[in-house]
Amino acid sequence: MTLQSTRARLKAIVSGSVGNLVEWYDWYAYTAFSLYFAPSFFPKGNQTAQQLNAAAIFAVGFLMRPIGGWIFGRIADRTGRKAAMTLSVMLMSFGSLIIACTPTYQQIGLAAPVLLLLARLLQGLSVGGEYGTSATYLSEVAESHRRGFYSSFQYVTLIGGQLTALGVQMLLQKIFLTPEQLELWGWRIPFFIGALLAFVALYMRRNMEESVSIDKKKERGTLRLMLKKHPRAVLTVVGLTLGGTIAFYTYTTYMQKFLVNTVHLTKDRATQLTFFLMLIYAGMQPLFGWLSDKIGRKPLLIGFGVFGSLLTVPILTALSHANTEAAAFFLILGALVIVSGYTAINAVVKAEMFPAEVRALGVGLPYALTVAIFGGTAEMLALYFKDIGRESLYYWYVTVCIFISLLVYTVVKDSKRTSWIDKENNTP
Repeated sequence: MTLQSTRARLKAIVSGSVGNLVEWYDWYAYTAFSLYFAPSFFPKGNQTAQQLNAAAIFAVGFLMRPIGGWIFGRIADRTGRKAAMTLSVMLMSFGSLIIACTPTYQQIGLAAPVLLLLARLLQGLSVGGEYGTSATYLSEVAESHRRGFYSSFQYVTLIGGQLTALGVQMLLQKIFLTPEQLELWGWRIPFFIGALLAFVALYMRRNMEESVSIDKKKERGTLRLMLKKHPRAVLTVVGLTLGGTIAFYTYTTYMQKFLVNTVHLTKDRATQLTFFLMLIYAGMQPLFGWLSDKIGRKPLLIGFGVFGSLLTVPILTALSHANTEAAAFFLILGALVIVSGYTAINAVVKAEMFPAEVRALGVGLPYALTVAIFGGTAEMLALYFKDIGRESLYYWYVTVCIFISLLVYTVVKDSKRTSWIDKENNTP
């Protein structure tokens, strides 16, 4: 790796992170604006039913993430991180452009939800590859004693993508458009913005420095190599991710709808509350990442597992009965503090578990499989339980998944002390 100075490392981290922000902005624009565009893509019905249809397509988009994790992980391990990260942001912007230009259900019938599905499949492919390659890149460019801190910026920009989507939503809601205009055509604007932002990310990523040297004589980026030599690490990634991804999607993407459908806030108030919560949440990530550099990764994971197992049901139950915005705000904030024990460091933990020749694939594929099965279905499952009048069952489902991950956290070694990246860099 040629990155020696602090300035060069910071430039590399910014280049990697900006593209990550754009990717996640495009991804989250869907869930942020589905409250408005769902009636345009599906037959008329009750609000929850339309949201359930939109959430189902959101979940289906996750099915492409393992394929993206495999394709882009292979590209990153065989030809370099830069090529994979550049290609992924181009694909994401194309998906956004399709959503922005698709006519409504009333205009073209079933073709509208089909095109929406196609766009989400492309975006799922892209974001599935983005996670593994960006997690790998940010972990590799960081100095050993600051790796947790620097890699936490993956989730800063991931959350930043959601913040940007929510910020655009608030501007459209409060300043530029009426609710009727938003539902008729204004929801298309954020998807056009996402496609344009991709050009900025593309420029920055084209000028990135590689984080590792690629030895093309060695076997690199293959499923055979990953499964034959690192099966325990693969299973560990699945176990690490299970509870964390469900908790993350519950308290971020789904929470805006929960505030509307269950807490009965207006759409614009729910958007504002979510925005400020996400802003604070993004600021927590470097703090938790820094803490992991001081005390290790494992204590933070166990803290998330313990508090998540004990407090998920009480928090969500109290939130469902919250009668003030302040009560809702602090309940969700408490949940996000707990979840930060996972989100701030999960990328670096996984990256430290694999050698360079299979790192992007080893991080991306098992993670994407787990997120597709559990994270991608979280919102749809929550809405289903809401629709049948058994919403509290979802609270227990989240709790059980977090507890399973807690069992994994207690038995795995602390990756800070057994890091493959340190071994390759000869760092004591």
